[in-house]
Amino acid sequence: MKQSIGYISLVVRDYDEAIAFFTQKLAFELIDDSPSTDRDGRDKRWVLISPPGSRGTKILLAKACTPEEISRIGNQTGGRVFLFLHTDDFWRDFRVMADRGVRFVRQPQEQPYGTVAVFEDLYGNKWDLLQLKTDG
Repeated sequence: MKQSIGYISLVVRDYDEAIAFFTQKLAFELIDDSPSTDRDGRDKRWVLISPPGSRGTKILLAKACTPEEISRIGNQTGGRVFLFLHTDDFWRDFRVMADRGVRFVRQPQEQPYGTVAVFEDLYGNKWDLLQLKTDG
């Protein structure tokens, strides 16, 4: 059996402000932005983004519609780190992101597994910027 996770939903307040943050501040690629309908037949958009060069899981930007969904914007994991952005050059990406105004809430640290810093997206969700150590 072969399986993989294709998409992870990230609840957002507004499609365009989220697209702008991810493409301009994090240099993500906009993979798809198509009209669609939600579970109640209302208009929505199907918006997929991905880190540059990624071949794996993509992020589906999901606009919050209900009061419960709205309450989750920026806090999908109760304050824990939600997503882990792997990089092949930590210091390059850290500097570029900081220069673009990305807010780091934990400064870079060397850990047994690699170099890591925690940043927040435009809504306050926490992410790890992480370069894993290589074996050997």
